[in-house]
Amino acid sequence: MGRCKTPVNKMANGETISQIFNSVYRHGVDEKRRIQIPSMWRPEPGTQFTMIVWPQRSEGPCLRVLPPKEMAELMAELDAMPNSNPSKTILKRIIGSESTQVVPDKAWRVCVPEEMARAAGIKTDATLVGLLDRFEIWDPARYERVKAADAVLAQEAFKLME
Repeated sequence: MGRCKTPVNKMANGETISQIFNSVYRHGVDEKRRIQIPSMWRPEPGTQFTMIVWPQRSEGPCLRVLPPKEMAELMAELDAMPNSNPSKTILKRIIGSESTQVVPDKAWRVCVPEEMARAAGIKTDATLVGLLDRFEIWDPARYERVKAADAVLAQEAFKLME
């Protein structure tokens, strides 16, 4: 039998996007705090993701997971901020101290450090939400509250795309 090929996606400018993180998946979390990466989201073996405790409105934080390219872009954005801006150091300190590198194991699971799982409220189940160029890992109840809040703001947000 033939293997399915990973789709190759091209942007309007011709740039190739090797991975798109879309859809929503719900997975169990095992006793070692490992979460399965959906098959369509799996990177090349050995790819290192950056996992960050990401503050959200009043719902509480989630875990934002960035592939290498997006982490490099985040670091470039921070470096581009003027050194005289006190927010630069604050953001670098928070992102630096609230993040870690993770590499999926052979079964395509990532292990969430205990402190990060506690901060994000992740216990026995997790909801993985695609953000197209990255993804988030949520406590399912928190995600449902965020989803409801997003629905209220969606009409205004989509006006940005007109």
